[in-house]
Parts: sequence; C-alpha cells; structure tokens
Amino acid sequence: MAGSSHGHTPAAWTGVTISFIGFCISGVFMVAANALGFWAGLVVALLGGVVGMVMKAAGLGMPKESEAMARARAEIGRAKSQGESGTAEVHAQPKAETQTQAV
Repeated sequence: MAGSSHGHTPAAWTGVTISFIGFCISGVFMVAANALGFWAGLVVALLGGVVGMVMKAAGLGMPKESEAMARARAEIGRAKSQGESGTAEVHAQPKAETQTQAV
C-alpha cells in the first residue's frame, strides 16, 4: 500500500488525528474511572471519522480511480504474477546491512 499513497491526504490525516485524540481522552478518563469523560472521548473519536468523510466529500480525499486506470493496474498486476517483465518490472533495492562491534 505504500506505493499507492494510501491515506496520504488531508482528509485522512485530519480524521485519524482527531480520532487518536479521542482515544487518548477515553484512555485517560478510563484510568481515572470517569465514565462521562470516557464516553466523551469516544464521541470525539467518532467525530474524527465523520470529519474525515466530510473532508473527503469536499474533495480533500484521494480521488477515485478511473476505469481505465483500474484496468491498467489489473493488467500490470497480472503481468507481475506471470513473471513478465517490461513496464511492470519491480526494481529491488539492496538492504543496508548494519554491523555491531564490541567495544
């Protein structure tokens, strides 16, 4: 998914950030044994999801993929699975090896 820029949009970042804050609020109030604060934090977490969806509807999310792009992506995936090369070739990067020395 890293190659598809999955979730790298203002809508995604904002929704996840608000939800994370809501879960932190709930966690603090759960430890403090305060039920009202716990539920308020969960409301904030759900609000993050709503804000993310509203921002996506406003055009700040990832655009939908066209039918032509979906077909091209499927064709490249099929070519990769069959071992064909060409434009579907994946270039592997060598792993950096680290060595530790005893001092």
